[in-house]
Amino acid sequence: MNDTSTARWSVGVPEAGDYPAWRELFRGYCEFYRVPIPEEKAELVWSWVMDPGHEVAGLLVRDGEGRPVGLAHYRPFSRPLHGAVGCFLDDLFVAPEVRGGGAVDALLGRLREIAAERGWNTVRWITSEDNYRARGKYDKVANQTRFITYDMAPEAPAG
Repeated sequence: MNDTSTARWSVGVPEAGDYPAWRELFRGYCEFYRVPIPEEKAELVWSWVMDPGHEVAGLLVRDGEGRPVGLAHYRPFSRPLHGAVGCFLDDLFVAPEVRGGGAVDALLGRLREIAAERGWNTVRWITSEDNYRARGKYDKVANQTRFITYDMAPEAPAG
């Protein structure tokens, strides 16, 4: 494992030339959650991240040599119960070789700043119940909610 404790992290928006590095990071994220991501779907997500008019935005954290080593995808979400807008963190992934060195802290810190800059009242995310390592970090920087998440497939169109 590389010693990343002294690395200087920088966090910023992805640039067009970052696609190959972003793709590898996104591949790692999808593999962790056992979700196949064919190239055409990865290209679609990348197009969202690169489109300033799309609701999904992205961040990359770079190591001291400027290499992308982690990603975050986020978007605003309306919170009618609170009369507010929050930040929903859809995806968060840091390359295994730099975990524990502060890269995720840099990404989460930047998201907090973005939320404050935009007047969003929370940064929310979900993770797998068995994602113990990440949950150990999340328990230190955020409050676990009491909500349980459900997914419902849309009804097939009448034909």
